[in-house]
Amino acid sequence: MLAASLAADGFEGPHTVLEGEFGFLKVFCTKWDEAELTRGLGEAFVFSSTVLKRYPCHATAHAAVRAVRDLQAEHGFSATDFEAITVTDTERMVERHNVLEPTDLMLAQYSIPFCVALALHREARDPEFFDETALRDPQIRTLCRRVRLVPEPGVALAGMASTVTIGLADGRRFTGRAENGMLEPGELEDKFMRLTRCGLGERSAAALFDRLQRLEDEENLDWLGTQP
Repeated sequence: MLAASLAADGFEGPHTVLEGEFGFLKVFCTKWDEAELTRGLGEAFVFSSTVLKRYPCHATAHAAVRAVRDLQAEHGFSATDFEAITVTDTERMVERHNVLEPTDLMLAQYSIPFCVALALHREARDPEFFDETALRDPQIRTLCRRVRLVPEPGVALAGMASTVTIGLADGRRFTGRAENGMLEPGELEDKFMRLTRCGLGERSAAALFDRLQRLEDEENLDWLGTQP
C-alpha cells in the first residue's frame, strides 16, 4: 500500500530493483523466472486470496493444534487422560520448533509441543489464553514435556501438515491429521470478535464487523480513524 501510494504521487526508484544485480531476486533467490513477476498482472490480486491464521501462535503449530482439537472434540477425552502425544512433522519443523521448555511467550508461540499442550487445556483460538499464566501453568508445562515431535519419513521442507497420535492412560489410541490451521470461510467473524470485543465491547465490535463487510458501500473510510 505504501509503495503504491508513493508511486501514485510520482515517487521513482531504480528500474532494476527486482531483477537487477542488487535487486530482491538476487538477494532472496538462487534461481528465478522473471516472467513470474508479471504473471496475472492486473487480473489476479493476491489480497483476494490471502488466508488468516486461526490460532494466535506460529503457523507451523497450526496443523498440530487443529488435529488435537479435532480429536478431543470427537472422542471427548480430557487433558489429564494422556499417556503420550506424538506429532509427526517435517524435519525443518522438528529442528526449529521442538521447544519443550519455552522461557517466554514468543518461544511458547513458536513451540509446537507447548501450543499442543495449551490447546488441550485452553481455547487455543483466543489470544487472551496465550498469556503469562499459560507460560507458568504447571499442567501445560508438564504436558508440553510429554509431546514428542518426530520427523515424517521422506519429508524435509514441503507442506504444513501434521499427524498427531494420542495415547491415553486407559490404552486407547487415536490418530488424526490436519493439513493446516488456517481460517476457513465462515470463521472470520469469530476471530474478529475474539480480537476486538475486549476493547470495543460485544455490541460495538459486532456492529463494526458488519460495517466492514460492506466497505464498498462507504463513501470514504475516515470513520475508521475514529474507532476507539
